[in-house]
Amino acid sequence: MDSRVSELFGGCCRPAGGGAGAALRGRGGAAPGGGGCSKTKKKNGRSRGGKANNPPYLPPEAEDGNIEYKLKLVNPSQYRFEHLVTQMKWRLQEGRGEAVYQIGVEDNGLLVGLSEEEMRASLKTLRRMAEKVGADITVLREREVDYDSDVPRKITEVLVRKVPDNQQFLDLRVAVLGNVDSGKSTLLGVLTQGELDNGRGRARLNLFRHLHEIQSGRTSSISFEILGFNSKGEVVNYSDSRTAEEICESSSKMITFIDLAGHHKYLKTTIFGLTSYCPDFAMLVVSANTGIAGTTREHLGLAMALKVPFFIVISKVDLCSKATVERTVKQLERILKQPGCNKLPLLVNSDDDAVTAAQQFAQSPNITPIFTLSSVSGENLDLLKVFLNILPPLTNSKEQEELMQQHTEFQVDEIYTVPEVGTVVGGTLSSGICREGENLVVGPTDDGKFLRLKVCSIQRNRSACRVLRAGQAATLALGPFDRSLLRKGMVMVSPEMNPTICSVFEAEIVLLFHATTFRKGFQVTVHVGNVRQTAIVEKIHGKDKLRTGEKAVVCFRFIKHPEYLKIGAKLLFREGVTKGIGHVTNLQAITTKENSLEESLGPGQLSF
Repeated sequence: MDSRVSELFGGCCRPAGGGAGAALRGRGGAAPGGGGCSKTKKKNGRSRGGKANNPPYLPPEAEDGNIEYKLKLVNPSQYRFEHLVTQMKWRLQEGRGEAVYQIGVEDNGLLVGLSEEEMRASLKTLRRMAEKVGADITVLREREVDYDSDVPRKITEVLVRKVPDNQQFLDLRVAVLGNVDSGKSTLLGVLTQGELDNGRGRARLNLFRHLHEIQSGRTSSISFEILGFNSKGEVVNYSDSRTAEEICESSSKMITFIDLAGHHKYLKTTIFGLTSYCPDFAMLVVSANTGIAGTTREHLGLAMALKVPFFIVISKVDLCSKATVERTVKQLERILKQPGCNKLPLLVNSDDDAVTAAQQFAQSPNITPIFTLSSVSGENLDLLKVFLNILPPLTNSKEQEELMQQHTEFQVDEIYTVPEVGTVVGGTLSSGICREGENLVVGPTDDGKFLRLKVCSIQRNRSACRVLRAGQAATLALGPFDRSLLRKGMVMVSPEMNPTICSVFEAEIVLLFHATTFRKGFQVTVHVGNVRQTAIVEKIHGKDKLRTGEKAVVCFRFIKHPEYLKIGAKLLFREGVTKGIGHVTNLQAITTKENSLEESLGPGQLSF
């Protein structure tokens, strides 16, 4: 783990380093997806198989993944058509319901292009293939290429997306970060409600959960908002759907925004949102008129420390002159290019840029798209929607299947009491499959035991759901189970899993920032997934003390109760200005008796 991330927490600035060109190059020396993004010229005399200095090439087609190259699809035979349909099913499975077809491109990535008549016939065949598998196609962009022909030739990029079936829509979680008053909640309100803001915060009112948030205009808790896209790539939000259930039914792809707090005094809530809810991506919102201020740098450092891919939205451009916006963009680019970040900024100014940014962002961890928009005038808001529509998932179907084969493990992040329903817990299913009516155990309690319970019903994105799969977030109704026995940080697992718990554990850490020296006996708040508890430094292996930027294996002990941890889990700890990151390397497991489940149950707690 790179200790240079500490610069973001410590406030150090260094000159920008590294060239942009090298970072953007993919396989074969070409920018991934970049070869077809602009009109390319071929040098005369170059053979079809050879490569010139700047050839119109994409990276060679990969066997896995959801991107497929096709030179042409003109009048295929019935046998060939069935083969193409099978191939499309595979690509859709790899992309968890989404695939991108590049028409007019050879398998080695050469941009050949097709005439208008050939392209029309190829798209007709592609549409037939999509209908066969229950999908829709959307043309993302067309570009001309010059390839040994006087006739204009084009390549076309097409998004294939399955029509939603039995709630199996693609769900991506995006954590929203940024300094207080940067416009995070307002932007989410505009995206999810479908109405522009009036400049005085009207759009954000539906997102707030507490009266004091409405009065102060500042988010202090974690809230969730959904934005859907149908199989044709059209936005589905509350402007044309009255309920969340209607949005889920109409959507093939769902973006769940996790609205986090920007104020420094709510930092522990923001960290909990990042570590516990397992976001796929993070959106860092920066106000154009204030630039990088307050907790912006700290939130950027948290996203990098937890290795969450992030993109940046510069809001409130309607309040500033063009020069002010450009100054904020340059300020961000300078920080992103620092050795501590080593990112390649990609400013999005057009639909074409947005398509390229979405594909590059998922393929390369170094790319950081930057959007400039206004929630009041709506300027460039559509570019962000195009980006979110095309943004692919980070995990493929194979990884998803492997997770689903494991034992059930559900992280408890929220606990509610709902009238006529009983106790309800919210969280994320990290592995396995959870079904309605399933018997699980929850723990550890303060004395290290696990309690039996039954999942009465499941809701996902505010609509009923019978089966929950690994990686999905949901709320589970537990019926009459006593709420006082539950707390955040617990885990619900299969009874046969025999979970291991610990109070003492070791972690390899990097001290990102500390004013003096980090020694034995120091107390810090430790965040590991949904676990958040104070721990004492019991021992620093091989050293007496640590200073900023140093690395060591440290032994921690939780001061209150044992927790369920896993070796390899990411760890983040803090205390005032002290911050560090690392991963769990060893657990001193507490052995529980086989009958501890029965012993821990009081009257009415055994629910089958």
